[in-house]
Amino acid sequence: MKALAALRTAAPDSILFVDDGQPCRADEFAGRVHGRATDLRDGHGVRRGDAVAICLPRGLAAAAAIYAVLACGARYVPLDTGNSGERLAYIVGDAGCRCVLGEGPRPAWLSDPGVAWIDRSELADTPIGPALLPSPSDGDAEAIAAVLYTSGSTGRPKGVAVSHRAIDAFCDWMAQTFSIGQADRIASLAPFHFDLSLFDLFCAPAVGATVCFVPEALTMSPVRLGDWLQASAITTWYTVPAILGFLALKGGLEERPLPALRQILFAGEIFPTPRLARLAQVLPGVKLYNLFGPTETNVCLYWPVERAVVDAGEAIPIGVAACDAELRIDVASGELLVRGPCLMSGYWRGEALELPLDADGWYRTGDKVSCDANGVHRYHGRLDRMIKRSGYRIEPAEIERVINEVGNVEASVVVGLPDAAMGSRIVAVVAGVGVERSAVKVALDRGLPAYMRPSAVHLVDRLPKLANGKTDLVAIGHLLETPRRAG
Repeated sequence: MKALAALRTAAPDSILFVDDGQPCRADEFAGRVHGRATDLRDGHGVRRGDAVAICLPRGLAAAAAIYAVLACGARYVPLDTGNSGERLAYIVGDAGCRCVLGEGPRPAWLSDPGVAWIDRSELADTPIGPALLPSPSDGDAEAIAAVLYTSGSTGRPKGVAVSHRAIDAFCDWMAQTFSIGQADRIASLAPFHFDLSLFDLFCAPAVGATVCFVPEALTMSPVRLGDWLQASAITTWYTVPAILGFLALKGGLEERPLPALRQILFAGEIFPTPRLARLAQVLPGVKLYNLFGPTETNVCLYWPVERAVVDAGEAIPIGVAACDAELRIDVASGELLVRGPCLMSGYWRGEALELPLDADGWYRTGDKVSCDANGVHRYHGRLDRMIKRSGYRIEPAEIERVINEVGNVEASVVVGLPDAAMGSRIVAVVAGVGVERSAVKVALDRGLPAYMRPSAVHLVDRLPKLANGKTDLVAIGHLLETPRRAG
């Protein structure tokens, strides 16, 4: 991986990361990586091709752990520390993790005695940073670097396996397209289990830019977030529209210049045009870019925002091909098909990879798009039921599985309703006699991360059905227009 190679040759005193206001030089970071990689290899037997789960919050410690895993030639599996124990245990087992690198004593949810728990405080630093372990994955571009778990249509999370080749191709395109260099200071807010984080983790260090981790508390305080962006002299930020829309409305950017900020990239969900127009208004000198693509393809389309289009109130395009992706639209369905260097290696299933491609090597995204005479694409929604909320792609089946385990529940349907702030508001319709709403909410709180929990639960005696026995989603829509027993 180019980012790992760049770390070996970086100027020792260059600043690679800033966490909680504390800068970390390249030699310091390399020392952390070297020490942790040595302990993982010699103390815990981590070898090429192994999987190591990272159960640490976003920040410098997690970044060093990820680089150490890669230096061992292993693949990292980032965990969302806000997930339920059941979900974390499932991911660790499904990914075939040899060990979990976390903080503190072994958690109760890690009940498999065959999976080691490693407290990061027990791992060593080494004083000589540049002497990194040679990575066994060097020269093997198809080796898996990361397995990122997303919501699965089977009701269980699914692991998207991303190769060194795909990450390097993505980072090369990002650095070239957006002129990322040593003078850049990158704001990092994306959780490491989210594919947007690949830019923060690997593109910036590969070119010697500085990554500044956004303090978590600032996401709920747009004025303080604006202050931080200004004080940190951020030049580039890749994030989700929900955060940007909140900042544009409540951040007081009219009174606070951000002279260093030159570009904002956004992805993960639709950016409501009124909020994008507001952002463009309060940041008139900042270039804006809409990036598009599921986790399986990373970025496959992008569009430099044209303020005239936004000012006219039109829905913005998703643009033209990115990352050397080949694009095709299925004539019958309008579905977007993609192939190219940033495509995933497949879904991780136990000990094997499954790559769902058609006979010609195309990946079907499930996204309905159109393309005009100028080659500019527009997005028209999902062909399946996937919900996009605050940058996350959520399969309703995973939420329904949790609800259906509650006593007296006969069936459930989860849908996404348009929401200006989050992209979609998740609503659950739950059928059964004697179902307690409080019991449903307890199960959701225990079984799902916050971003997957429904905003409202509607109780009904039975779900409406079509003649073929399938749930009548149109009738469900009518039900939600005049909700009863909601809460």
